[in-house]
Amino acid sequence: MDYIHLTISELHEAYVAKKVTPLEVVKAVFEEIGDDPDNAFEYLCKDEAISQAEKLKEPQKDNLFWGIPYVLKDNFSTKDIPTCASSNILDGYVPVYSATVYEKLLNSDAILIGKATLDELAMGGSGTSGHKGKTYNPYDPTLEHMIGGSSCGSAACCARGLVPFAIGSDTGDSVRKPASFGGLVGFKPTWGRISRYGLFPFAPSLDHVAYFTRSVKDAASLLTLLAGPDKNDATSSTREVKDYASIIDGNIKGYKIAVIDEILDSMTDKEVVDRFNETLEVLRSLGASVHHVHMDLDLLKAIYPTYNIISCAEATSNNANLDGIKFGLREKGKTYEEIMTNTRTTGFSQLIKRRFVIGGYSLLRENQEDLFIGAQRCRHLIVDKFNEILENYDVIYLPASPSCASKFNDKSDVLSAEYLICDNYLAYANFGGYPSLTLPIGFKGNLPYGGNFTSAIFTEEKVLNISLALENKLGYYNLYAKGEKK
Repeated sequence: MDYIHLTISELHEAYVAKKVTPLEVVKAVFEEIGDDPDNAFEYLCKDEAISQAEKLKEPQKDNLFWGIPYVLKDNFSTKDIPTCASSNILDGYVPVYSATVYEKLLNSDAILIGKATLDELAMGGSGTSGHKGKTYNPYDPTLEHMIGGSSCGSAACCARGLVPFAIGSDTGDSVRKPASFGGLVGFKPTWGRISRYGLFPFAPSLDHVAYFTRSVKDAASLLTLLAGPDKNDATSSTREVKDYASIIDGNIKGYKIAVIDEILDSMTDKEVVDRFNETLEVLRSLGASVHHVHMDLDLLKAIYPTYNIISCAEATSNNANLDGIKFGLREKGKTYEEIMTNTRTTGFSQLIKRRFVIGGYSLLRENQEDLFIGAQRCRHLIVDKFNEILENYDVIYLPASPSCASKFNDKSDVLSAEYLICDNYLAYANFGGYPSLTLPIGFKGNLPYGGNFTSAIFTEEKVLNISLALENKLGYYNLYAKGEKK
């Protein structure tokens, strides 16, 4: 039997029944990885993984994650394991401490297979800006379509079926959009629900630990493991952690679903819109009611520029420590200033430099009122409106992306309503810190695309439950790409 393509719960059952061992699974995973045709890995933990698997002898029936292989985005600190965030400026950096997420998985005997590629320093949405180049969509054997970013490697590994789950981070849509392009469940819980200690900061007021799975139940189980307070992260929530997998049953009778017409109307792909409308009928048949609501178009168009200003400003401040002195790359220079200038000039890509220019400009004293503080005010207005909707409805449901994955050389009209709104609206869930989940709802040719559910803060069970209901009805469970690369 092919054990490496199972879900978390299915593989756990196989372990408990002693049909297979973690060592056999881990060896099969590395054989399947081969020469990494999707360019999904920064670092393979082959020796570490095999050594850990060899020690796991007796299955733990009550530990769902015992022996389960997984992949971690390479912007999470892992002690004694190289971590470079796909950036030249952190070339050779080996952390001296581990992220809380990694520690929790390690303590649960989950097995880290490798560190995954990302858009450099988690900035970007195409999976192309990391120092190793493009990360490819496993569903496309021609290597022409993107998987999206910034959590591109984590998405590619899960979509190819190498691992049943992969950890990423989501600052604007960095897990939920690739999940749409990869036929995956991509889940971002409430801001602070999972500790961010050890996650390289991009924009802390927007950053969420998030992850990919191939089933909604697995996403629920992973939340129970990873959520909870952390003394090392003052922003982590102290709210009770529930056994989410046991409390969701797919019964959504009486759920009120909001569909924002202005976002749906910005989409031009009729096939995707028609399929989305079909899923609305499915949800109605399960006892939910669907309500079309409205938002000011100017407010929706403001999401993307607001996100750009806030995220770039926070990133500029957070990455000031990458100066060539403390750790990572160090270029030559006669003075501290020369070393820093030469290192940052060499170490950052053009995309990162542009973002730092935007961030620095927004933070200048003479510009702060109009740009950075203005963006914060706009964020407040956006969140207030979405809060108003979520006070009256259980979830907001919309297509997660305008269509299936784009080709790498496709050019978008950045001033079009589709790009400004439907291609970037998911950032509203980061503005408000809402739990938000993408799951597959259809295919266009051989490429998947998803829908997205978002609910009010700390109501993860709502978004998980309605997602489970739709997954059960559509049958898009444990999807992974089965094609071979050319």
